[in-house]
Amino acid sequence: MQDIHDLATLLKARTPIILIESREEQRVIDLMAHVAGKLRLPLYAWNVAEGMRRVGSGNEHTSNREPVEMLQHIWSLRMEGVYLLLDFHPYLDDPTHVRIIKEISQQAEKYHQTLIFVSHELKLPPELSHFAARFEVSLPDEKTITRIVAQVAERWSQEQPGQRVRADREAMQGLVKNLQGLSAMEAARLARLAIYDDGAITKADAPTIAKAKYDVLNQDGVLSFEHDTAHLSEVGGLTRFKAWLRQREAVFKNTGAQQGLEPPKGLLLLGVQGGGKSLAAKAVAGTWGVPLLRLDFGALYDKYFGETERRTREALKMAETMQPCVLWIDEIEKGVATGEGENGTTRRVLGTMLTWMAERKASVFIVATANDIKALPPELMRKGRLDEVFFVDLPDAATRRAIFSIHFTKRNLDPAAFDLDALTKASEGFSGSEIEQAIVSGLYAITHGSGTLDTALLLEELRATRPLSVVMAEHIAALRTWAQDRTVPAH
Repeated sequence: MQDIHDLATLLKARTPIILIESREEQRVIDLMAHVAGKLRLPLYAWNVAEGMRRVGSGNEHTSNREPVEMLQHIWSLRMEGVYLLLDFHPYLDDPTHVRIIKEISQQAEKYHQTLIFVSHELKLPPELSHFAARFEVSLPDEKTITRIVAQVAERWSQEQPGQRVRADREAMQGLVKNLQGLSAMEAARLARLAIYDDGAITKADAPTIAKAKYDVLNQDGVLSFEHDTAHLSEVGGLTRFKAWLRQREAVFKNTGAQQGLEPPKGLLLLGVQGGGKSLAAKAVAGTWGVPLLRLDFGALYDKYFGETERRTREALKMAETMQPCVLWIDEIEKGVATGEGENGTTRRVLGTMLTWMAERKASVFIVATANDIKALPPELMRKGRLDEVFFVDLPDAATRRAIFSIHFTKRNLDPAAFDLDALTKASEGFSGSEIEQAIVSGLYAITHGSGTLDTALLLEELRATRPLSVVMAEHIAALRTWAQDRTVPAH
C-alpha cells in the first residue's frame, strides 16, 4: 500500500513534524499503528479529553492532558517515538507551545522523535513550517469502495432476515463510481443512504447520491449544485450545438467505442443575452445524466491575499471529485477578464484555470457562457482548453416557432390553439427569453383581467416590447461581425 510506504519513508527520514489533514481520525491512527509497528517505533496518541496514551498496549492514559504539559513531557523524554497529536490546531497560536515544538523538532534527528498533527485543517506558524512535511491519506480506490458497498449491503441483510439487497450490475457500478473521491467513512454513509431507503441499488439513486456527495464536499460554497437541469428537447434551435454534443456523449460517459479519442473537455457559448445559453448549459447535464455544478465568481473572490486563489483550486478540485459532471461557468468574462485596474488576483486566477483546463484528466465537461467577447483573454480561446466556440445568435423563424411551442407546452397550453405563423413573424428580432416573457406577460394580463390567452393578446404583448436587438442594435451587430469567421454557428 502506497500510504504505508510513504509514511514509513517520512519516519525513516526522521521528519520532525508531519501534518495530516483528515476527518478519518481512527483510520489515521490504525494506519500509523501499522507503520510504527513495522518500524518498531513506540506510538503514542494525545487529545485534550484523554491525555496521552500508548497505542496498542492497553490504552493506558497519562495525566498530560494540558497541551503544555504534554509537550514538555515529550521534550524531556529524549527517546525515540511517534506522537499523534489529535485536534491540536487550536493550540498552535500559543507562543509557548510553538517554542517547545521547535525545541522538539530541533532534536528530532538525534532522538528520532516525530510529532504528527492530525486535524481537519492545519496551518503551522512560519517558524515551524520548515520542519514539517504534509501527508495526504489516499482515498479508497474502486476495489475498496466496492468492498465497502458490499459490507453495507451485508449488514442490511443481517438486519432484515431472509432478504437481500436488490441490485443489478450496471446500477452497482454507477453507485461505486459516484462514491469515488470520498473517504471510506463518507462512502459507507452514502452507501447506507442508497441501500437503507428501499433495500435496493438502482439508477434512481444516482441524483440523491450526487447531491449528498456535493453536500459532503462543498465547504466554501464556491460551487453550487444545480437541481434544475433541462433536456435538449427543451431548447429551441441550436441544431449544430445539439449534434456536436450527441457525437461526444458516449465518449464522455465512457459508454461508446473510444477509437483512440480523448473525452471532450468543454465549449464556450458566446452570444446575445437571452439567447438560451444558460438553458443550453443545463441541457448538457440533463441530457447526459450527470451532475451540474455552477461556478460562482462572486463567491470565489475574497478580500484576503491568497484566499481567492485557494478557493479557485479547491473549487476545481471539487469538480474533479464530482466527476463525471458538467461545470457551468456563467458569464465567464466577469471572472477572468484582465486589464487596467486589476490587482493581479484576476490574472493569477486565470492562470490557475487555464493550466487546469489544459491538463485535467478528470471527466469534467466545461460549459462556459459569455456575452462580451472583448472582455475575454485570448489565451482562453486556444484549442486544447476548450474544444469549440459556438455563437448563439438571435433565433431564426423556425427556431422562434419551436420556442413558442416549447413554452406553450411547458405551461399546459396547446400550441395548435395559437397562430404560430403570425407569432413567429411578429417576434422577429426577439430572443428566446423575450418570447417567453411575452407569454408570461400575457398570462398575467388574463389573471388580473378577463378572457383567455390567445394569439391577439400575445401579438399585443410583442408589439409593446422593444427587444434587445433594437435597444442594443450596434452592440449585437459588432458581436455578429466578430463571430462570423471565428466561431461555429449554434443554430
